[in-house]
This record gives sequence, C-alpha cells and structure tokens, in this order.
Amino acid sequence: MTSPANHLPSPVHTALQEGILVVRIDNPPVNALSAAVRAGLLAAVQQAQTDASVRAVLLVGVGRAFIAGADIREFGKPPQEPLLPGVCNQIEALDKPVVASINGPALGGGLEVAMAAHYRVATPHSKLGLPEVTLGLLPGAGGTQRAPRLMGAMAAAELMLSGKHLSADAAHKAGLLDAVASGADAVDNGLAFVRDLLARNAPVRRTRDQAISDAATAPAALDQLAADTAARNKGLFSPAKIIECVRAALRLPFDEGLAFERARFVECLDSPQRAGLIHAFFAEREVAKIPEASAAQPRPLQTIGVIGGGTMGAGITVAALDAGLQVTMVERDADSIARGRTNVEKVYNSLVERQRMTAQAREAVLARLTLSTDYADLKDVDLVIEAVFEDLGVKKEVFAQLDRICKSGAVLATNTSYLDIDAIAAVTRRPSDVIGLHFFSPANIMRLLEIVVAERTSAEVVATAFELARKMKKVPVRAGVCDGFIGNRILATYRQAADYLMEDGASPYDIDKAVRDFGYPMGPYQMMDLAGGDIGWATRKRKALTRDPKARYVEISDRICERGWFGQKTGRGYYVYAQGVRGGQPDPEVAQIVDAERARKGVTPRAFSADDIMRRNMAAMVNEGAKVLDEGVALRPLDIDATFIFGYGFPRWRGGPMFWADAYGLPNVLADIEAFAKEDALFWQPAPLLQKLVAEGRGFASLNTLK
Repeated sequence: MTSPANHLPSPVHTALQEGILVVRIDNPPVNALSAAVRAGLLAAVQQAQTDASVRAVLLVGVGRAFIAGADIREFGKPPQEPLLPGVCNQIEALDKPVVASINGPALGGGLEVAMAAHYRVATPHSKLGLPEVTLGLLPGAGGTQRAPRLMGAMAAAELMLSGKHLSADAAHKAGLLDAVASGADAVDNGLAFVRDLLARNAPVRRTRDQAISDAATAPAALDQLAADTAARNKGLFSPAKIIECVRAALRLPFDEGLAFERARFVECLDSPQRAGLIHAFFAEREVAKIPEASAAQPRPLQTIGVIGGGTMGAGITVAALDAGLQVTMVERDADSIARGRTNVEKVYNSLVERQRMTAQAREAVLARLTLSTDYADLKDVDLVIEAVFEDLGVKKEVFAQLDRICKSGAVLATNTSYLDIDAIAAVTRRPSDVIGLHFFSPANIMRLLEIVVAERTSAEVVATAFELARKMKKVPVRAGVCDGFIGNRILATYRQAADYLMEDGASPYDIDKAVRDFGYPMGPYQMMDLAGGDIGWATRKRKALTRDPKARYVEISDRICERGWFGQKTGRGYYVYAQGVRGGQPDPEVAQIVDAERARKGVTPRAFSADDIMRRNMAAMVNEGAKVLDEGVALRPLDIDATFIFGYGFPRWRGGPMFWADAYGLPNVLADIEAFAKEDALFWQPAPLLQKLVAEGRGFASLNTLK
C-alpha cells in the first residue's frame, strides 16, 4: 500500500489470514495518526468492503503502541485529508466485524479509532485515554459521542476532563473494552478474539447504535460537574465544551451529535488557549535539549544517597525509590532517622490504603531503602543529594564530609533554593562533580527539577542530573547560579511588586483573588502561608546587609512574622486557619497591620483593579525574566515558562510568563514598565533585552532555539 500524500510506502500494511484482514499500523515510535496513517486506514477499510473474501477486520499497532494519538509534527499546520472523523465513521460503517486489538497506549485519536471499531480487546499493560483537554482541545473524531455510549455519560465526561489514562482492567470495567487478553501479542489476541466472533456468527455492533446507560441520571449530574469544573478550571475553555458535547450525546441523534462536536472542536482549535497549551506541551520536551547532552554521556546511576529525612529529604527519597533506585538516607541521630523512615513510609502506606499499591509492592520498594546515621555509608553511592537546613555554613560542612567519603566520580548535589553553589563547590577538591538539584515540595509529586550548573560543573555531571530527572519523570530545567536561580529569583521580584501594591492600597486578599482569577491555584500571600512565612523572613534577613539602601522595602510580612504567625503550620499568617477547616479566612488584624504600616510610611492608599494588579505582577515577572535570560541564567524563554508552569502553578493554558508576554505584546509590557517607573525608577528599570527586542520588533519566541 502506498501513501497518496507523498508516494512513499504506507505506514499501514494489510494481510489476509483465514478470511481476517489484519491491518497493521506501523508508524514508529508510537504509531501517531499522521495523514499517511489516516489514508492507510481508509484504504484498508475500502479493501475490506470490496473484497468478498474478507470476513472481518483486525486493527493492530506494530511495536509497543496501538495508536498513541495525533502526530505532533502536524500541530499548527493546515489539516490534511483524510480527516480522522471521516476515517472513524468509515470504520464504524463497515458491514463486517471490526476488532481493535490494543497493545500499549491507545490515546486521543487512537482511542477514537478503537471506539469506532465494533469490538475491543487489549493486552494487560495497555492504557486508554482521551487527553485532548491538556492541549486545549476535545476529542474531535466522535470521541465525545462514542465514549458515553460505551461507558456512560458521567464516566466519559470525567475521563475526558481529567486527561488521565485508564489501565486495561479499569477500561474493561468501565465498558471501553470487551476483554483483557492474557497474552502479550496483540495479533494473537486479536485473531483469537475474531475467530470466536466468527464462530458465534456475532453481529456487527456499532458504537453509535448503543444506548447511554445513565441517560436518565446524567443530565443533573453533569450540571454539578459543570459547576465543579468551572470552579476548578477558572478561565479554561475546553472543559466546558467537553461537557456541552456530552450533553449533546444525551439529547441529539448520533450524526447531529457528531456535527455539534465538530463545531465545538473548531471553537477550541481557534482559542488562544490552545496556543498556550501547545507551547507548554513542546516546552516540556524542549527543556531536556541542553548543550551538555551532545558533549557527554551520563555517569552510572543505580544508587543514591539522601542527606536529611525531613519533608524535603523524604520526598526526594520517595522520588528516587519510585525511579527504581537503591537509596541510602542519612540523618544526624537515631530519632531523626526514625522520623525520616516514618515520613517515607507514610507515603507508601497511603497508597496501600487507597488501593493504589499492594502491601507486597510497598515492602519491595522499602527493601531498597537503607537508613543510617553514618556518612561513611555513602562511600559507594553514585550520586548524593544534600537536603539539610538552608544555611550556607551548614551545607559547606556537609560537602566537606562528602568530599572525604564519597567515591571518585560520585555526583555531589545540593538541594538549595537560593544559595551560591559555587561557594559550596569550593570547599571540595572536586568542584566539577558538584551540581544543584532544586526539588520542589512535595518532591515526590512536584514535577519541576531545577538543575543548577555551577561554574566548574562538568558536562558529564550535568548529563547525569538530566538522566536522574528522566528516571524520576521530572521536568528538568537547566539554570545558572544566582540568588534564587530562575524560579525563586523571578518569584521574589513578583512578590516584591505584590508587596508594593499592598502597601500602596491593594488588600492582600484582593491581590490573591486577582492572581487566582488569572488562573493560578493560589495567590502570593496564600502561597507564603503554605510555604511558611518564616522561610521568606529568613531570606530577607540574609539579604538585609546587601540590600540597596535606596530600594523600597515593605515590612508588612516582617510585622506578621514577628508575631509568630508563619502561616498554615502555626494556624495563622496572612490568613487564619481554623482546625479541621480547609483553607484560610481573611484576618482583620492583618488588615490593621497593613493600615498601620501605610500610616507609618506616610502612604495614602489608592484603589487598584484586578487588571491593575495583574499588569504590575506580570510586568515584574517578565522584566526579571528578561534579565535572567540576558545573564544566561536561563538558556531560553521556554525554560522560564516551563519553570513557572511546572513549579509555581502558572496557568498552563497561558503558556508561561514569557509566552504570555509575547501574546500581550512586548511593546505593551515595556510601556507598562516605563509608566510604573515614574513612581519607582529603581525597581522598574526596563531590562536591556526587553528594550532590544521591542526595538527590533521581535518577541521572546525568537530566542527559543539553542545556538
């Protein structure tokens, strides 16, 4: 079979076996639904229709996937015929039984193809899902109409809104699969299934003709789901459209439902949110492309050490255990190491309680954990991560010991949020082996890992750190050394802008609300309460001696910390936290502190709209981001975007702060900064790179290619 699009051999092959047309999709590495694959599937259907010797059709994927979704090489390009909706409709319309035999991923359009088949069987390791929502889309080839007919309207809506994958067993229970085969070979499984169908003279069973099992109860349940979704995804476009399509499946004939789905799909396609989500999708992949990747290979990485068993150390330990590594955790004494073990076990015990892990699997994982109070037990590890108190002197002492104990070639990593890694490396005789690994709490859940490359860090060590991130399924971002690296440096400037707004007249609660409405899960003062006000206080005190005496300094957070109000852990910070009540409530006493500080500084408060708040917050972030780029602390704007999406809750659909700036317009950003500079010229100094890009008529996107 030849592809009409490019006259190359088709990635879809057919062979007739015992009257069964076996259709193999062979488009490595994941059998993505390229135009050539779609054309090949359509040709196979036409062959089956016209060949009288064909009694049934079997669809299988070659390799480790059935069809893992759309071809990302076609993203952003004009659609090419044949379109997937038409292909799926032709598969379903065939008057001979069509069986999809699934091996590995059947995702997005791949699952839509499978749902258009008349029967579905899968290997035990398969995974099925409709993750289009993560790209600002909805299933556009009949998925929103067929899934409710197979698994019920509510289950289908929840699957599409989550973007998550179902295991083969879960998909079978839900109704997406007719069987989970015991064998691992998709062709053998499929042939056995088809033979049984033919022996029983089983009919063609079109998904479009099936009744929706929960049609009576779903409308009211969807109303509640819509309200919950709107509250959870403020401003996000496609989730509401998905629910609209499921409602259409309940009330419209199938063909009208398809037309309704297609119209909503086009609306999503035209939404600017899709551009942001596509940028985030590619940024997540591009961050792993670093100069060191072509210059060096990673060192062996089987055993690691973790120094510290507190919240961060335990989280790192769990992430390493989940990656299949042998881990030695070291603490200063028996009580501390016992607490560290408890912190680790708590994670796995919770998984067992929620039936997401068996007790046997938990014990097998914990068997790879060694606990110790002796640094000498780290002598043979391949990599060690220090996660002790954020104090430069303490960390230097730890690294001096590691330098004496660890084997030659071991990678020595510090999990610091702000501190100078060059200074830490200087206490060792092997600074080329030292690197920063800035995990985000909880380290076993948060996906971002800032990999901080010091002045003398070797390319091999950088490559090893990126390999660790890959094993841990983290999003690694390469950063240079400066106070706060990429994320915390920009965050500090953003918080400074928020503090100025607060002292000038905006309530901290209005600031938090504006930020949440922008799409963040929480505002800066809620975040401060969650992290612990004492952490930021310690940083401010550390920087006090080097702070520019001309710079404006807002002391409201200091006044709150002086009262011992450190946020959630003390039950009080910017908000009051009642025991057993989720979330905090605004505190009238905090408002009094704010008023008193304004009066002390002689500030006459003025009103700020939500738009005023976000223009200042975003201008501060983008301006500092431009400085970070100019100094080489970040390689590309997309590295900053990934840092904030995966580590700081920046709304993914906005694409990250630098992508947002391009969409808003860099001339507009610069104009805002210049206007704000009339109030405070020292803080609002335009970044030279921002000025240069505006003068040249370019955006940050022009800097996203590595030189």
